[in-house]
Amino acid sequence: MSNIGLYIHIPFCERKCNYCDFYSIKGDDDLHKKYVDKVINEIRYWKSNELYSNSVDTIYIGGGTPSVLGTNLLQKLLDEVTSNLNVDSNAEITIEVNPNSVSYIDLAQLKSSGLNRISMGLQSASNDELKLLGRLHSIQDAKNATEQFYKSGISNFSLDVMLGIPLQTPETLVQTLDFCINSNASHISTYMLKIEENTPFYKNTNNLIFADDDTMADLYELTCKKLADNGFRHYEISNFCKNNRISRHNMKYWVLEDYLGIGPSAHSLIGEKRFFYPRDIEEFNYKNIQFESKGKTPEEYIMLTLRTDEGFKFRKHKELFNLTVSKEFIKKAEEFEKLGLLNISRDAICLKEKGFLVSNAIISELLSTEIL
Repeated sequence: MSNIGLYIHIPFCERKCNYCDFYSIKGDDDLHKKYVDKVINEIRYWKSNELYSNSVDTIYIGGGTPSVLGTNLLQKLLDEVTSNLNVDSNAEITIEVNPNSVSYIDLAQLKSSGLNRISMGLQSASNDELKLLGRLHSIQDAKNATEQFYKSGISNFSLDVMLGIPLQTPETLVQTLDFCINSNASHISTYMLKIEENTPFYKNTNNLIFADDDTMADLYELTCKKLADNGFRHYEISNFCKNNRISRHNMKYWVLEDYLGIGPSAHSLIGEKRFFYPRDIEEFNYKNIQFESKGKTPEEYIMLTLRTDEGFKFRKHKELFNLTVSKEFIKKAEEFEKLGLLNISRDAICLKEKGFLVSNAIISELLSTEIL
């Protein structure tokens, strides 16, 4: 029996950012309370469901902006999870916050309920860039927030950084990365700005200058070098950590371990079953769960593990699927190795830094060959 990860989606934000396409709405105290009660009902359902049988070793409360719920509701949620589910004593328990909403919660009190990791949406250390993104915080808010993390006794925290923001230059990106490094963040997640439909950025594309592919590549390479020079391990395409403090929860996604997602738009993978809740707070109920195509396929394993620095492991692939990779697949991989984009060892295929940058193209080419 293996462990499982638990994701809980909190779909509330004070205001939607200009680039955001995640499911989120503006709530109030009454709606927040009703929603937490609905989540608790779902947790109790899954406690006895045949799909759910394993112990929980990671919990991730994301959003939206979970911190808008306030201390009492978040603590109620955590206490219900630990009292209803078999939570491992060494579980990684993460809550997402925004810099301007950290003041809404008592981190020390939440720590007493098991919270031991924080993920904060910094995005930039330039106030001009933050304003353009539609963020509500200033860089001073972010600095104050990181100081509160340490005061509460939570030193394991991650900061989100966005690449390709309009107005962003190599100099302002370095300013942002320096902020992360100087704050002693143990983990940094980087995201290339993608313009999604039905967002303010999408509707305003003619009035803003967005980074082209070459500029985005330069910003990514700058980020990789800067963080490597400061002791960060580049353990996944978009993620870096110090002292091996990877996001244990997110690693489950990339190595096809089981995870259960609760909340509107939340996705799950248990056994070979992929399913999700509707993207609607009113329809959020286990009775409305929708099942997708089969999960944990050989192709999926290759595609996701190649995102990590440990790469696609031949022995694990054989163990999971009782299949051996074909000569044609290895031959195609050797072509990319000659270009300096990946390494092939006796045990695995791993993308190099340059390979991470064009990972989608490499993975697509590999999967177009006869895999087995």
